[in-house]
Amino acid sequence: MAEKQRRNDSIAYATARDPGQPDAWTAESQGRGSQRLTEVSEVAPPQEVATALAMTPDEKAVVRRRAVLLNDDVIELADSYYPLSVARGTALAEKRKIKGGAPTLLASLGYRATRLVEDVELREAHEAECAALALPAGSNVLTLLRATAGEDGTPYEVQFMVMKAPRRLHYEIEVD
Repeated sequence: MAEKQRRNDSIAYATARDPGQPDAWTAESQGRGSQRLTEVSEVAPPQEVATALAMTPDEKAVVRRRAVLLNDDVIELADSYYPLSVARGTALAEKRKIKGGAPTLLASLGYRATRLVEDVELREAHEAECAALALPAGSNVLTLLRATAGEDGTPYEVQFMVMKAPRRLHYEIEVD
């Protein structure tokens, strides 16, 4: 049987890493990728995110905004949102990198992913996205909204990513 590959696997981005392992992106990019943390703050999340987190319109969330790089080029803008009840008083609310990535910290706090829901959309990039991703005006981007929930079904993290649009998407699903 062929060796299992974890490339482009959403599950790897939502589960804890073993002690001493790098975050999923650093591992997948084989050391050619990195992330630059650009902001950590309490915000009123966009409606789509608030809905995915089952939040009321007046609730705030902690957002961790990152620029994702490959060979020093920004290829993705990634915002991760957490309810205040999950993030306050933890490293999620601090402007610093988290060893092993957020899923590792979340697992240590008792949040283990049991369900991921993803929505993918192709659309024209906004002006600020073109500037951040070094794209010409009128370019398309791919967006991914990923909600991660635990055993009780309550979402505890929503990620919104804006990526340079690929020419092709590839999915691989293992069936037991």
